[in-house]
Amino acid sequence: MNTGSDSTNGDPSPAGHTQSELLASYRDHLLGVFGAPQAVLVRGEGVHVWDADGNELVDLLGGIAVNALGHAHPAWVKAITDQAATLGHVSNLFTSPQQIGLAEKLLELAAAPAGSKVFFANSGSEANEAAFKLARRNGRENPGPGGPRTTVVAVDGAFHGRTMGSLALTAKKAYREPFEPLPGGVVHIEPTFEALEATVDDSVSALIVEPIRGEQGVFALPDGWLQRARELTRAHSALLIVDEVQTGIGRTGEWFACTAQLGAGELPDAITLAKGLGAGFPVGALITFGDAVSRLLTAGQHGTTFGGNPLATAAGLATLSTIENDDLLANARSVGKVLTDGLATLERVQDVRSHGLLIGFDLQDARQDPDPAKPLGAAVVAAARAAGYIVNATGPTTIRLAPPLILTQDQAEDFLAALPSILERADAALAAH
Repeated sequence: MNTGSDSTNGDPSPAGHTQSELLASYRDHLLGVFGAPQAVLVRGEGVHVWDADGNELVDLLGGIAVNALGHAHPAWVKAITDQAATLGHVSNLFTSPQQIGLAEKLLELAAAPAGSKVFFANSGSEANEAAFKLARRNGRENPGPGGPRTTVVAVDGAFHGRTMGSLALTAKKAYREPFEPLPGGVVHIEPTFEALEATVDDSVSALIVEPIRGEQGVFALPDGWLQRARELTRAHSALLIVDEVQTGIGRTGEWFACTAQLGAGELPDAITLAKGLGAGFPVGALITFGDAVSRLLTAGQHGTTFGGNPLATAAGLATLSTIENDDLLANARSVGKVLTDGLATLERVQDVRSHGLLIGFDLQDARQDPDPAKPLGAAVVAAARAAGYIVNATGPTTIRLAPPLILTQDQAEDFLAALPSILERADAALAAH
């Protein structure tokens, strides 16, 4: 397993500027939709990155589950470099061997039946936009007793993207309300059997669901829920669309997280992918299973300028082949277990939720009367960064880890050893303010 050489020599920042100078320039020149960046990163190698002041950090977030192979993996770099020197973009009036090859490989990994197809996009949001349109087409092509099916069902706590269609599928009010009215016909339900049974009927064109809600804090669907969703959607001629943007491509120790939830031999009608698929190069995908579903979107009904270009698909092929060749699915399972078992032994860690190398856990706040404006999670993120680790807070006391699939057991154990002092540093920072 090639993890890269974890050099400790940081590169100088561009044109000799300090990190504070670069962050000031960021505030002046970039739209503030992401808030203030935590740091300016200038180089990465393996699971390590360096900021503009030369500080070394162990990346336990992986670009939010994107950098499956870590940073500057030799096979990934070679694939992109060789492809860039050959053919970068051709438009979708043409195709390339790389585009065809990546589609073939994805269908093989998904055990897709004859007639299954792939559409390539540039991101998870775009893949989910395509899935939304697929749902609309199903509603018209396969009408219910009362006419076209107009309802798309999504799940509370899920995140499907920030473009208008994918945002309509996302239930979080803080994301939705500034942009309403959003595309209509979407119903959000709690992931309970009662809500599922009460909602999926002949008016529904599709149910779209994440098998594990990563942004909420790594919460899986209840046992058997996705199986029952498959039964109900099939009975009512609705599509079951599984959003694997964060969970797919080995993140959970399986190629697709829905495989275990659905059971052997069972498939959804469509899967959306992105993040880890390109291991850092922007690429998304919609996989449609079987001829009937794959015929719903026809020529001219959807498209993209850059989706599936030779560079992106070469990156995707290199990612998949490296995961296979280096047995990174097994590594995700084994190192994920090391992290899970270690976290469970720590006194202040509560409710560890682990699926391969997608891990969420809650922390006990040492303050008797916590200030909501000063959440523990944000303080832990800052303290971890000061200690040389990148982690993510998805809630006031919730931490998410989504490191590169190349993370080693030793690196996981180093973080576990550092975590108690990170919590102490976070407590001290909160007490000082």
